Amino acid sequence: MTIKVDQRPLYLQVIDRIKQDIANGIFKEKEKLPSEFELAKSLGVSRATLREALRLLEEENVIVRRHGVGTFVNTKPVFTSGIEHLSSISSMIRSAGMEPGTIYLSSMQSLPCEEDINRFHCREEQSIISIERVRTANGEPVVYCVDKVPKNYLPNDFLIREEGSIFTALEESGDIRVSHAVAFIDPVGYHEIASPTLNCEPETSLLVLKQLHYDENDRVVLYSKNYFRADKFSFHVVRKRV
Repeated sequence: MTIKVDQRPLYLQVIDRIKQDIANGIFKEKEKLPSEFELAKSLGVSRATLREALRLLEEENVIVRRHGVGTFVNTKPVFTSGIEHLSSISSMIRSAGMEPGTIYLSSMQSLPCEEDINRFHCREEQSIISIERVRTANGEPVVYCVDKVPKNYLPNDFLIREEGSIFTALEESGDIRVSHAVAFIDPVGYHEIASPTLNCEPETSLLVLKQLHYDENDRVVLYSKNYFRADKFSFHVVRKRV
């Protein structure tokens, strides 16, 4: 099992070897890796070299280290998407050959908080609709969603509808068309609401995608805060040289 010596640093060779062993099924998803002593010995490298390789593998989400328990192989994301294109969660799930679903947790109307007023440039007496949902893939919860939108942008009967796309409802009158969004992605650990809602294990991390959706007049018409299971989703960006 020892690695072959080439011109690259040893820790890079260790990374490649562990990834190869995972791809070949020697180490399976959610399986605990051998101890550092055993793994370093089998690879023929020092524990310092192994630790550096494991640190980088953890940054790539290839492995997860649980304090006092051991190191485990992470599950591969089922859904992957480029965030340069504004696409729905449902389309991402369908592209993976799975059936999307929605569980509505709550819908409520309230006066705007200070953040809402700054975000939507709305008046203090203008109502804000908040929608809390769970998106599922083949019945399994994978995304916890919190959406906010000014009430006057939605149809009057929106709150009593049992289902439907917020985008579709926004554009129903013909006065609004969502043209683009600005997204922010933050990795988080255990979240007191999202993690149990998504049936996450304590060590399962989340990707929080916060998006401001703009219409063609550059108005923010929808704010979304979506918690994606990091073991199910991955995102990438295509960057072009300018």
